Amino acid sequence: MQKIIRIEQGVCRMPQCRLAAPVDFELCDGEHLAIVGLNASGKSMLVNMMVGRYPLMGVGATYDFSPSQKKLVSDNIKYITFCDSYGGDNDRTYFLQQRWNQMEIDESTPTVGALLEEAYRQSGEDTAERRALQTHLYQLFHLDLLLDKYIILLSSGELRKFQITKILLAMPRVLVLDNPFIGLDANTRDQLRDLLRTVSNEIALQVVLVLSKSDDIPSFITHVVEVKDLKVLPKVSREAFLRDRSPFPTRVLDDEKANEILALPYNDEEYHAEEVVSMRKVSIRYGNRTILKELDWHVMNGERWALSGQNGAGKSTLLSLVCADNPQSYACDISLFGIPRGSGESIWDIKKHIGYVSPELHRAYRRDMPAIRIVASGLKDSVGLYVKPSEGDYDKCRFWMRIFGLEGLEERTFLKLSSGEQRLVLLARAFVKDPELLILDEPLHGLDNVNRRLVKDIIEAFCQRKNKTMIFVTHYQEELPSCINHHLFLQRN
Repeated sequence: MQKIIRIEQGVCRMPQCRLAAPVDFELCDGEHLAIVGLNASGKSMLVNMMVGRYPLMGVGATYDFSPSQKKLVSDNIKYITFCDSYGGDNDRTYFLQQRWNQMEIDESTPTVGALLEEAYRQSGEDTAERRALQTHLYQLFHLDLLLDKYIILLSSGELRKFQITKILLAMPRVLVLDNPFIGLDANTRDQLRDLLRTVSNEIALQVVLVLSKSDDIPSFITHVVEVKDLKVLPKVSREAFLRDRSPFPTRVLDDEKANEILALPYNDEEYHAEEVVSMRKVSIRYGNRTILKELDWHVMNGERWALSGQNGAGKSTLLSLVCADNPQSYACDISLFGIPRGSGESIWDIKKHIGYVSPELHRAYRRDMPAIRIVASGLKDSVGLYVKPSEGDYDKCRFWMRIFGLEGLEERTFLKLSSGEQRLVLLARAFVKDPELLILDEPLHGLDNVNRRLVKDIIEAFCQRKNKTMIFVTHYQEELPSCINHHLFLQRN
């Protein structure tokens, strides 16, 4: 059988990138793989060895990409990492509020259509087959509605669709996707599964999915490779893996830690407004696009809301109004904690009472600073840390890092953490000031099943405390904590 990628007793030349044991790995023609494992288990290390980013000692990885005529490994293997779907290394100038600030857009800012057409031209000849694929992808992801949209204005789900489309237009021999389904609404997830199955059947394409959720393995996957404790386990069939995998935990947070959360002292400066969020006839437009239209929404103290809707329906835009990150919020009839927006209140005084995590925040954090300082930045509501925290502040940070299972990682720099560990750090940042309003936008992105259960346990314990209100955004109904008692669904205009 043709071995498209083969690694035999592979050991990375760079000691800091080595797995705990030499790697034996094969991807054969006709196979579609899922690489699974807990956060920080070594999944990304294995993929970086496969795609040639981590050079190996000895023979190294060997490749047979036939029938592809492309010579370079980088042309035959395309890899969308978790960070790519948040902007990637080429997004260094991005800042948190940029998506909501039209003034930051100038003539040099690219549109979705221009970038996709450029990717199409650079990746191969203009053939009827490739144009048909392009049309199919645009229809599948409704990109015809986004082609004139500036890239920095895309939602996290729309950005993921853009990245996947751009890569598929190159028609690689091997396509590696890191957690491709997160951030996509249910219909789009189903459509993407069908697309990958169809494309892999129609052209010589092998699909490799890197999944934190081991219950998210599509039916077209033929084999599974588990990475555990920095060791690559033998490849098994999908059926064998699903049959033998460990059951998902029903609770992870122990009672002692839950009681510690419940026993946290309350702040004398807390707001105690009966109505936490009030929006009356709120409309948001960008050019010809209406994102929100005459929305009435009222969130009362102690309520826990699930906010859902299709990609691009305006969920993150709505939250940007609450957090005062969107300048249009001052033209709207909005009150927060009983204080009308624009009545002279300080944004920063309001933000002191809100804990927040989102894909946009993850995208904005590209600073390689120690994890504990990332958590401490939540006390100052900054991306980065520009004021030295007190020892008491650091005690709060260490407490929440311990609650989120991050003990021992306090001095590990952010970009050296796995994507799952990064998300846990940003969650600890949201909780560190014990906020009255908790806004969690896709909080479980990139987390394995154990950490997903841990975060839900923490949220449920936190929401048992007095004067706590929450807004939770997700495309997965099973991600919702049991404490949710209200729902708002946004329909895309």
